[in-house]
Amino acid sequence: MSNETTRTPVWMITGCSSGLGRALAEHALERGDRVAVTARDRDTVTDLAARHPGRALALALDVTDPASVNAAVRACEAEFGRVDVLVNNAGYGYLAAIEEGEDPAVRALFDTNVHGVVTVLKAVLPGMRARRAGRIVNVSSFGGLAAFAATGYYHATKFAVEGLSESLAAEVAPLGIAVTIVEPGGLRTRWAGASMQQSPVRLDDYEQTAGKRRDSTLAVSGRQPGDPVRAAAAIAAVVDADAPPLRLLLGSDALAGARARMDRVRQEIDANQALTESADLEKASARSS
Repeated sequence: MSNETTRTPVWMITGCSSGLGRALAEHALERGDRVAVTARDRDTVTDLAARHPGRALALALDVTDPASVNAAVRACEAEFGRVDVLVNNAGYGYLAAIEEGEDPAVRALFDTNVHGVVTVLKAVLPGMRARRAGRIVNVSSFGGLAAFAATGYYHATKFAVEGLSESLAAEVAPLGIAVTIVEPGGLRTRWAGASMQQSPVRLDDYEQTAGKRRDSTLAVSGRQPGDPVRAAAAIAAVVDADAPPLRLLLGSDALAGARARMDRVRQEIDANQALTESADLEKASARSS
């Protein structure tokens, strides 16, 4: 193997069958990098390996199955020697008012969107720690910053990924590993279409809140403003950066929504400042006066 080949970055991306994961795999391959393209159904990514022989490795990987994850990571390391860039992209949405959520479906959602991220991280981190180098990209959502009716369980998974990623970033930074949380807005993918799951339960009392938003979320499929190809290029630019940001919003809708969310939170904090500070223990000087 040539020195040039050994210096070529190696990516491992989960959820490459469609959407952002596939766009990112294609972008990395087109620029000459090596990529382990993974999906639960390997047949959905074999075309990428056929188009990029020697640089794309098609692997079956189910993030909810630790044996599958470990086998895929070992196969990538055996083929390419290491994982330089890990992208935790696999995930999906679920529509339901909180009371409408069905326990098995909610647990399955967390198994993929949260526990799956942890399983993949634990399989890849030992190699990165040994080399004192690596880039980790955890795909969250604008829905990891703000929450709305009908997608509460999805938000809960993405809020979990955000907290997990912040802690991870603090832990691995001294080891030469950088973590970035990617927060897309509405990308034109299958997220709100074929990939979306929802509870069959619809309660009349929630029709004007969660019910309306269920319908509007499904209706936007195919009309989202975000381009997954351009989003992939933005992620690659962050991976290449000397000092990657902890967070990367993707899309003007995510940017506007995040700013509005921060303004609301700041206003509420400021409005309740006195009540907030009243919870402190009384200072000694105040007691003695």
